[in-house]
Amino acid sequence: MNTEQTQTLLAMLVVAGMFVLLVLPSVIGIVHDRRIDRQIREAQEARKAAEDAASAQQTQKSSSRSTVPSTATWYADGRRSKKLVSS
Repeated sequence: MNTEQTQTLLAMLVVAGMFVLLVLPSVIGIVHDRRIDRQIREAQEARKAAEDAASAQQTQKSSSRSTVPSTATWYADGRRSKKLVSS
């Protein structure tokens, strides 16, 4: 190899190195964005699965009994209304 070929090779390596330095931040940003997108997608899928499980549990917990207030509730309501009337 003579001097001209060595200088040409060195210039090509410098240009290739500069190209890598210019492109590297963009590539890192793209990889970072894809990782965040994947994490968001996984979180949405997990939230949807949790909501589906919660709604399935709620449908299973429902009973055929009516929800009638207890005697204590009726008593407390009566006392509250008497206090309001007397004041």
